[in-house]
Amino acid sequence: MKHINLKIEKAITLRDAMCKLDHTAMQVLFVMDNDTLIGTLTDGDIRRYLLKGGSLDDSVDTATNYQPKTAENLKQARKMIQHGDYPAIPVVGKEGQLEDVVFRQRHKHVYTELHIPVVIMAGGRGTRLEPYTRVLPKPLIPVGEFPIMEHIMWQFEKYSCNSFHIIVNYKKQLLKAYFNEDSQTHSMIWYDEDSPLGTGGGLSLLKGQIQETFFFTNCDILLRADYADMLQFHRENGNTITMIGAYKNLTIPYGVIDIQEGGEVAAMREKPELSFLTNTGIYIVEPEVLEDIPEHTALGFPDIIEGQRQKGRKVAVYPVDEDAWMDMGQMTELEKMRKQLYGE
Repeated sequence: MKHINLKIEKAITLRDAMCKLDHTAMQVLFVMDNDTLIGTLTDGDIRRYLLKGGSLDDSVDTATNYQPKTAENLKQARKMIQHGDYPAIPVVGKEGQLEDVVFRQRHKHVYTELHIPVVIMAGGRGTRLEPYTRVLPKPLIPVGEFPIMEHIMWQFEKYSCNSFHIIVNYKKQLLKAYFNEDSQTHSMIWYDEDSPLGTGGGLSLLKGQIQETFFFTNCDILLRADYADMLQFHRENGNTITMIGAYKNLTIPYGVIDIQEGGEVAAMREKPELSFLTNTGIYIVEPEVLEDIPEHTALGFPDIIEGQRQKGRKVAVYPVDEDAWMDMGQMTELEKMRKQLYGE
């Protein structure tokens, strides 16, 4: 079967399945029991399972869709793919064997128009990117032919999020000069910090300026995910703040030893792989949060999040795959981001 690389066994971990989804870029995997198709798995299936408290260390069978749409022949599969919203329709034989797959044709992606404002925190010194940031503010560090902040804005503009509120401080005149406050290329409103206010304190400058849900992002992060789905998740769950989190996998390059009393070996693990959910620095925020931020006070956004939780307001996480998140906050990541955006 020509799509054998899309077959997986139900006993493998969800982490391995996510890697396979990323590698194949076909949006769906086929869960097999020997030669029999027993279900399908998409990134949406995995995300829904994780949001219920599941772990990437759990086996595939915990998140599998055991009632997938299937066809008996290619003609039926092509008809189903034309009239339904499916990434693929498997053709299954009488004995349950996977005989073929019909995939939805890849048309140009249609982006949902969201029309909500975007706040970009662009005032930091970017010390991790020195010596570059001794000359340029971090938002103007180029990735390929254009500065990172422009890549960020283009990504939001795909979803018709065209109103940008930019909080600036360090080398702000260079940043403004590049974008030109009179330019019609982007719709931008500038907010000047008189002194550094941290990753969240600068939001106090926006009080009375935004009365609707907004995206809030750092200026060194690019996210390739479905912004419309993130916003839908935020609204359907009644969140005050939704953090976008990325799963990171880290392999410890040593054997790890657990000991018990007396130094006796309790367990040994050779080069274990750890998974954890990382804060990407991108959020969806309700406007009432702005009213709770004290003015002229340096404050980290994690502190603002904790304050909202203490008020009893709902804060949740929308998880994405680590490959959807590009962070240029470190020198080692700059070239990786350039390759993802422009290719080799």
